[in-house]
Parts: sequence; C-alpha cells; structure tokens
Amino acid sequence: MNAENPGTPLRIGMLTPSSNTVLEPGTQALCAPLGDRASVHFARFRVTQIGLDAAADSQFAQEPILAAAEHLADAKPAVIAWNGTSASWRGIETDERLCAAITARTGVPATSAMLAYDAAMAALGVRRLGLVTPYTSDVQAAIARNYAARGIEVVAEDHAGLRDNFSFADIPEDRVAEMCRTVARSRPDAIAIVCTNMRGANRAAALEAELGIPILDSVAVTLWGCLRHAGMDARALARFGRLFDLVP
Repeated sequence: MNAENPGTPLRIGMLTPSSNTVLEPGTQALCAPLGDRASVHFARFRVTQIGLDAAADSQFAQEPILAAAEHLADAKPAVIAWNGTSASWRGIETDERLCAAITARTGVPATSAMLAYDAAMAALGVRRLGLVTPYTSDVQAAIARNYAARGIEVVAEDHAGLRDNFSFADIPEDRVAEMCRTVARSRPDAIAIVCTNMRGANRAAALEAELGIPILDSVAVTLWGCLRHAGMDARALARFGRLFDLVP
C-alpha cells in the first residue's frame, strides 16, 4: 500500500521508450503477487534507435521526457521512473539530472533503471560484472567504460549487435539465457541484462539457481528500485530472483 496513505494502493509511474514491447507486460507480471497493493502506469516518448550518434542521442533530450512525465503525474503516482537504460552509455549523471528535472516539473520523486542498478550493485558488493545487452559493440564498450570509471570492471560481456530498439524484444528468452551462461564462465559478482526491451526477467531466478550468480534484469531492477523508493517491501516478489530480497 501507499506508505503515506496506508489505505490506498501504491501507484508507480514509468516512462517508457515508444518502441518497447517488453517492459509493460513484464512489469505487470512481476507485480502480480502484490495484488491490489500496487499498480503501475505508463507514459511513452519516442525512442526507436540505440546508438552513439547525434541522431540517436537526441531522442533523450529532456523536454519530450518531461512532457510525458507531466501527463503521468496526473495519475498521482508515488514515484516516477525512467524505465530505460540510456544512462549506461550516456553517463549516470544524465539520469541524475533527468530525475531532478522530473521532480522539479511534477513534484513527484523520480528514479531510473540505472539509478536502481547502482543501488542493487552496491547492496550486492559488485566489483566484477557480467554484461548482457542487445546493443552494438560501440555502445557496449561505452557501458563498460562508464562502469570502469565508477570502480566496476566488466569482466565478461555478450551483445547481440542490434540498433533497432523494437528488434530487441525479438531476441528469444533462450538466447538471453545462453548469453548469461557465456558471461558466467568468468564468474562475475553479478550479471546485468541491461535493456528494458530484452526478455530476461522470467529466467532470472532459474539462471541464478543454475549459475550461482545474481541476475539483474533491467525490468526487474527498475520495479525493485520503485518499490524501494516508495518504501514498499519487495520480498513478496522474491520468487523472481535474489534482487527482491535485497535491502539496501
């Protein structure tokens, strides 16, 4: 329930890339054990390509995102999350600025997928990371550099080499699982499936049992971050992976 109003459900707002088809049904499935204690509501802004070029980067200009956040704020959520991973290659400071701007514009506390990753990795003590994404090699390298600058070494990685955001959802769960198995050979402290349009959440718990390594899927991490931000106990979702047992 809402921490400030215990008799009402917790409402979570999420900002979604327009071409994403995984995170909305995935988040609703993860939320199912919470029943009527929480609900999740979405707003979209245009994102169709992922790359390091100026055209791709311009999709993450603040104003369209803030306009979507304003519409989302009409539903009176307890928290608004940017449910995307652009800060992994653009720099975590871009999400810090965006979240501050969302709160200034709407009056609603804000967080993001990558800020939630930071909290989860700190709770797990991650210093050696396995990285799985659908992205191209230059985006993958930028993510690794950003983590290295913050004291986390990407010791193994696998990526699909794709640029079209819609196509990320077409990567089968079985392939995502194999990518995780590949990076697990280097025995990282955790494996991050970085993309909120990639199908990793359903397999996380089974892969953890198989590999003995925490699996941090972006869709699950964002929801965990929202629940944490709103003061709701996430342990009811522990069936979906070790992440939901974490108390930062």
